[in-house]
Amino acid sequence: MRVIVHGGAGGTPTDPEARQRSLDTAATAGSNAGTVVNAVTAALRELESDPRFNAGTGSAVQSDGYIRTDAGIMRDDRSAGAACGMPGVEHAIDVAEVVRSETPHVLVSGVHAVDLADAYGIETEADLWTERTQARWADTDDRPPEGVKAQTAWVRERFGEPTERDHDTVGAVATDGKRTAAATSTGGRWFALAGRIGDVPQVGSGFYCAEAGGASATGAGEDIARYTLARRAVQLLEDGHDAQSAADAAIGEFDELAAGSAGIIVLTPNDETGSAYNSDSLLTAVAGGLE
Repeated sequence: MRVIVHGGAGGTPTDPEARQRSLDTAATAGSNAGTVVNAVTAALRELESDPRFNAGTGSAVQSDGYIRTDAGIMRDDRSAGAACGMPGVEHAIDVAEVVRSETPHVLVSGVHAVDLADAYGIETEADLWTERTQARWADTDDRPPEGVKAQTAWVRERFGEPTERDHDTVGAVATDGKRTAAATSTGGRWFALAGRIGDVPQVGSGFYCAEAGGASATGAGEDIARYTLARRAVQLLEDGHDAQSAADAAIGEFDELAAGSAGIIVLTPNDETGSAYNSDSLLTAVAGGLE
């Protein structure tokens, strides 16, 4: 099994060596799985449990003081599942996989996604706060005001490029040479409007997979969603690009058309890997191989 993972596109991260070790561990966990779906979910579960990343434990906090998680997964046969806006769910990727494999739907949200998780034995009362996120929330001088309209105005004024703590969305793509799967998981953006959903659980934006290969994106979610970055990278594979040139071209086009920063990883069933970004950094790891 060949697996590539990323730890988010953005500013230069703190403690990059430790983050790289976590990514290496996640990629190795995925490479030891028996199927491509199990590979990407195993890799992302490792990262969702790591407080260094903005997914699961350690996720960003929305304007009302709640943490909500999102994830999406897709296989090369275009079966897809996503779940979003889930408080108390560390392993959002597992809920996305339940949506893909157990329901006729593609996206389930909010309390109903939490109920679905609970019904399938996924933990729904996890404490997603860490010392780091508690300190940031407590130390915020300009705290979001009370009331939806007031919070909307507050968010609109301040919401722009991701900050240093917004860029740690995680993603993975895996192939066994026959099948391919792609997945992405996130805690969203700090101080986003309560209920905000970014690119991650949107098919074609935060993740996409087809016979030509799969992609996982990260970065400025609104711009990624408007541009459908992951779908564009896979489309370039379908047009004949190799994995690296598809990643480069997708980010190059994104850089011209969008205002925000982003990164992407790409993997094909021919064992080609690629990654590109227009931000300061994008940590990745690759493990395994094809028999």
